[in-house]
Amino acid sequence: MNFLLTAVLAVQMLSALAMIGLILVQHGKGADMGAAFGSGGGSGSLFGASGSANFLSRTTGILAALFFACTLMLAYFGNAQPRTGSSVLEGTAVTAPVLPPSGAAQIPGSTSPAPANVAVPVPSAVPASGAAQIPTK
Repeated sequence: MNFLLTAVLAVQMLSALAMIGLILVQHGKGADMGAAFGSGGGSGSLFGASGSANFLSRTTGILAALFFACTLMLAYFGNAQPRTGSSVLEGTAVTAPVLPPSGAAQIPGSTSPAPANVAVPVPSAVPASGAAQIPTK
């Protein structure tokens, strides 16, 4: 099973690289119009004027079908392998670093929190009239 998986992966990689090369070699549809009006280089190619587009596009289609079939087989083999847990990442447990405590725990000698019933000073009473609050010049 491991050899078959490696072979399918190698065929997929080679078909992908060949497809990239063939797509880069092909010329666009606009290049045919330039050859029709007398631009040089179109008729003296290796495959003829229209033969290169036909051969390259068929070969690209065959390689695309091969790539798609290899992708489906790899997906099937990846799902068919037995797993020990329910998660894909279960075997790659990463522990978080332990951070030092923050706040009052860093102060030396303060092992217990402050008591909750501390008396808070109350501000002095405000005069009843609002004249004491208006600033004077």
